Amino acid sequence: MKLTKMDCTLNEKDTLQDMLDAEKQLMSMYTTALFEGSTKSIRKSFSTNLLGVAENQYCIFNQMQSRGYYEPQPAKKPMIDAANDTFKKQKNSLKASG
Repeated sequence: MKLTKMDCTLNEKDTLQDMLDAEKQLMSMYTTALFEGSTKSIRKSFSTNLLGVAENQYCIFNQMQSRGYYEPQPAKKPMIDAANDTFKKQKNSLKASG
């Protein structure tokens, strides 16, 4: 089966989603690199890059939201409470083991 250009073209929504996913992956990689950086200068460089990628991700998110492609659902109080409880337990566990 021969693919045409039309078969390989992303629409606007898919293009923005692909860009958003790429920025999220970059954020994850820079975060890991920042944690593992062994000198102040390299950590500062990773930190600067991370902030730039975070800004790019936010701009893409805003574009998607303004076009109706990305509609985050508001978190309900029980979900927020459950997340807070989970993080408090993890924090207490880290304190106890440290």
